[in-house]
Amino acid sequence: MKRNIVITGGAGFIGSHVVRLFVNKYPDYKIINLDKLTYAGNLANLKDIEDKPNYKFVKMDICDFDGVLKLMQDEKVDGIIHLAAESHVDRSIKDPFTFAQTNVMGTLSLLQATKAYWESLPEKYEGKRFYHISTDEVYGALQMTHPEGIEPPFTTKASSGKHHLAYGEKFFTEDLKYQPHSPYSAAKASSDHFVRAFHDTFGMPTIVTNCSNNYGPYQFPEKLIPLFINNIRHRKPLPVYGKGENVRDWLYVVDHARAIDTIFHNGKIAETYNIGGFNEWKNIDIIKVLINTVDRLLGRPEGADMDLITYVTDRAGHDLRYAIDSTKLQKELGWEPSLQFEEGIEKTVKWYLDNQEWLDNVTSGDYQKYYDLQYNHR
Repeated sequence: MKRNIVITGGAGFIGSHVVRLFVNKYPDYKIINLDKLTYAGNLANLKDIEDKPNYKFVKMDICDFDGVLKLMQDEKVDGIIHLAAESHVDRSIKDPFTFAQTNVMGTLSLLQATKAYWESLPEKYEGKRFYHISTDEVYGALQMTHPEGIEPPFTTKASSGKHHLAYGEKFFTEDLKYQPHSPYSAAKASSDHFVRAFHDTFGMPTIVTNCSNNYGPYQFPEKLIPLFINNIRHRKPLPVYGKGENVRDWLYVVDHARAIDTIFHNGKIAETYNIGGFNEWKNIDIIKVLINTVDRLLGRPEGADMDLITYVTDRAGHDLRYAIDSTKLQKELGWEPSLQFEEGIEKTVKWYLDNQEWLDNVTSGDYQKYYDLQYNHR
């Protein structure tokens, strides 16, 4: 079936992987990448598919209600995959207004424009889908607990039946109460509530997913893994919050894109699905893996750059542990991660080291010229 799908934030890290997957996998679909191109949006992420006949880029702010509504009408959009968001916690602490504007009001603008267009059609909501991508951070934090006499990490069995290393016996499940602790997670929590309210009030066909930390190619180097790969490469300090004891669940970004594809096509309307890797790591342990991997791949003695680790004052409101239980997604829709962390981090480090021009263009700001060169002169 031919579809016309808008993917918001499609020039960002996760969004570019989703756009690429849909453009290549569904040649009969028209994929419209709607992105404001803030600092985190980079069209160079999509050079390999920018000339595909079923791909279109539109530079637009999701807060532009009139612009979004006209785009919906012109392109006869029947699906929305909404990834556009401000997502960096440190930036949200310094500038919460921007996060509220984009994540809350932008989502509301998109919902209202979608509602207005779909309700104007004879079939209204039939065959339509509004899919909102959120974060595990809306759930707050989990404690690092363990069976008596066993120090974490320990091997545990999730409700899916899978064994994995964990730092606690509790996990984020879809029925947990929201307890956001940062301006970023508070803004995302609010947007989640608006999406669900549009289903409950107007009958809009919505789905929400909450995902754990992503890593992989094309991630903006303000985030831990690409930042530290680049710093190790240049032998710059590696600033670690507190003692590096905070635990996160990590998922390879291509696996997240696969999950989005599965849920968009087969997920149940009005449901929430958690997406995670059953893959918990302390920050300090990930940093040591990165140092060993980068050093080895650059031909340095393994661990030679451990002295780059520098402990700094902890982030305000820094949640101790996140851990997603994605059993529901695995049991109902058959999705599961394809890569273990060790394999995924090896691929990730190799990608950044093999694509140093991309990394240098991003860190220098030169990537922002790509839109002017490629699109303003077409």
